[in-house]
Amino acid sequence: MRQAIRRGTILLLLSCALLSSVILLYAFYRTPPTGQTIDRWQYKWAEPGEEPTEAELAGETGGWLTAGSRSNVAAGGNTGAIWIRVELPEGGEGESGLYIRTLYGHRITAYDQHLDVLYESSRNHGFDVNRVLLPVRDNTALLIKAESASGRIGIEGDMTFGNYSQLLRAYTAEDMDDLIFGGAFLLASAIMLFCASLLPSGQLRRWLSLSVIMLALGLMALTYSPILYTLHGHCGYLYRMIFDLAVYTLLPAFTYFFEHAFETGGSSFLEKFRKFQIGYSFLCLVLTILNYSLDNKLHPIQYPITVTFLGAVIAFQLLVLVGFCVRHAVRRERNAILFACGFAWLASLSLGELVWYYATSADYPLGLWKWGVIGFVLSLTVILGRRLACDHHRLVQYSRELEKFNRYLQKHEKLEIVSELTASVAHEVRNPLQVTRGFLQLLGKRTDSRERMYVEMALAELDRAAGIVSDFLAFARPELEDWRILKLSDELLRLESMLAPMAQLQGAKLCVDAPPDLYIGGHSAKLKQALINIVKNSIEALKERGEIRIWAYRREGDVYVHIKDNGTGMSPEELARLGEPYFSNKTKGTGLGLMVAFRIVEAMQGHIEYRSEKGVGTEAILRFPAVEAEEDREAEAAG
Repeated sequence: MRQAIRRGTILLLLSCALLSSVILLYAFYRTPPTGQTIDRWQYKWAEPGEEPTEAELAGETGGWLTAGSRSNVAAGGNTGAIWIRVELPEGGEGESGLYIRTLYGHRITAYDQHLDVLYESSRNHGFDVNRVLLPVRDNTALLIKAESASGRIGIEGDMTFGNYSQLLRAYTAEDMDDLIFGGAFLLASAIMLFCASLLPSGQLRRWLSLSVIMLALGLMALTYSPILYTLHGHCGYLYRMIFDLAVYTLLPAFTYFFEHAFETGGSSFLEKFRKFQIGYSFLCLVLTILNYSLDNKLHPIQYPITVTFLGAVIAFQLLVLVGFCVRHAVRRERNAILFACGFAWLASLSLGELVWYYATSADYPLGLWKWGVIGFVLSLTVILGRRLACDHHRLVQYSRELEKFNRYLQKHEKLEIVSELTASVAHEVRNPLQVTRGFLQLLGKRTDSRERMYVEMALAELDRAAGIVSDFLAFARPELEDWRILKLSDELLRLESMLAPMAQLQGAKLCVDAPPDLYIGGHSAKLKQALINIVKNSIEALKERGEIRIWAYRREGDVYVHIKDNGTGMSPEELARLGEPYFSNKTKGTGLGLMVAFRIVEAMQGHIEYRSEKGVGTEAILRFPAVEAEEDREAEAAG
């Protein structure tokens, strides 16, 4: 699962990187229109229904003004119509054309020198940006009439006169980056929405919010491009509605992703701001639908709310998110740093464009935001991938802890069952064993040497059975009646003196290292029994020239005892079963010795952890709560 998430994130990152590379390469290396540049023309204001005349085409009537690419005629005028007269240069070879990159108007009509219509376009929606390519032949001048309902009218920028076929290629490729950009984001969003069904609910929110963001950005890029309105002008109202809906959806989705990507909390300011955005977006959507249905009659009311105030909301949102991002980045959170990098790129371009847009009375064509979006979406994708990997890591950790806890519960239940059985049976078994042993001892004195051997064997097995019963009783009742403070170094030295001869018989060495200032609470005999059981297992697991090291220390209020050998070691399966009743690696072992050790340590409020590797050795780590010595307690009480 984790590898699948990583591969999906890497694939998405590569897709976004490839998209940005294609768009950048296309933007910087696409072929500009080739031909002669026309940077001067004439214009005069006209009546909306006025027809052209030969005198106007020849420029013989009065009222003509000179304009150029540096004089912005597109923003003024007392009427809603304008005549534009363009004188064409000489020297056109073959079929020539005139390419007008930006012509503002809702109704455009172009006439040749015979006053025949070369081009005509009529729009009943708000989008007024036109790209016009006029085929001209044997023409010395052209007359263009532009009508607008918004007050923005005329030509902006230069015009290009040249070969029609070459201009047609430039005209076709002019807005291709918008199509690539929007189509790629729509495809990525569709893939993410399809994959959303495979994610758990905890990861689904961030995934869906990023999908909605990419969907809205793709729709905005497509429906803001002039090429759609040029090719399918009759669908202009639909394109404008889709663009507005994408903008209204993008704002709360953007805030929602940030809120859940950084886990800001359910009662944070971002949640309240997101709820405001949802309400505001719904209001804008209602006003937009009403304005379209009433044939743009609500434009004076709708425009300040859905355009002017919307820009202020976007700017405020950018500033708020920048503030939250800086606060998280100060904490050195990697997601915040990644978000800051992508967001700084987007915010700088978007804020700059918004300021320039309103400074130029909404005449500036927004376009740089697309390049900011590419970098920002890359950072969002990386953040999403990191969040998915983090959630998966938490899930794996939780599963491991749950499995460990389940094993502990199963083991504890087994021990409780064995404890109840031994408490009820051990006493009943010990009494007949003692009686039988006594009669066998008496019988052994009256038999010959051969039969006495059998009696001794029977006595040995009875002693072994009695030892097993004693282990059962120690396991069933590990309570420490005689609890007192134990000096751990003294206990370990006694253990060394008892087990060192046994280790030497195995050809092994027993080393003990414990500082004198370690104290624990418990029962000396019980602790000694637990340690003997553990060390005896280590001695029996040793090979030639084996070594057992025992050392102790104190750390953070606990006393640790390590018992490490270089014996045969255990496999992970064997290690997981340590402490279970009747589990033993020895041929004659019962598995009760280590089980008793676990119970005694547990009764002393301690804990045992085993580490082992096959062929390397085994290490037992015992942890007990540290206590103060009696003299230290008396000194504290006196002080």
